[in-house]
Amino acid sequence: MQEAADETLMQRYRDGDAQAFEVLYRRHKGPMYRYLLRQCSSAALAEELFQDVWMNLIKARERYEPRARFSAWLYTLAHNRLVDHYRRQAAGMPISYDDDPDDAPLIERVADSEVHQPDNELDRRRQAQQLLALLTQLPEAQREAFLLRQESGLSLDEIATVTGVSMETAKSRLRYALAKLRQGMKEN
Repeated sequence: MQEAADETLMQRYRDGDAQAFEVLYRRHKGPMYRYLLRQCSSAALAEELFQDVWMNLIKARERYEPRARFSAWLYTLAHNRLVDHYRRQAAGMPISYDDDPDDAPLIERVADSEVHQPDNELDRRRQAQQLLALLTQLPEAQREAFLLRQESGLSLDEIATVTGVSMETAKSRLRYALAKLRQGMKEN
């Protein structure tokens, strides 16, 4: 039996099928939470934002029309919630959202390299920790582009749409993020 597409599930949910929502939630809860956590670096805040995103999805379900992939629409909700959060803070938006210099997730690939070899377990853990630390050092806009690509599998077009920038800007942000992460992994 073939699994229903996210867009079909969302339409079914829009039309009153609560089980369709449960399937969508199970599919997207992990990547969505990791995206939010790595954007704000606070588990409590990530949980609050996570709940807000799903509540916003519930409120917007009657207006849902599948004009793009469901995941692009969902991450647009998450991006907008993050932007709202930053605007409400005294410091405002992170500077790097405006300051942009001219398929398994990478974290999982690092952690799963040479799987099941006990000799490498400690090294894999160190690499994964190092990668997570490097992620926190990326400018916000670059980290967001990277996470949207790696956690949700969005295309460059979809990343640009979600973040409200041109495709070239999204591509640059992703390219710079990958270069910085690769360089950081080589240095240690």
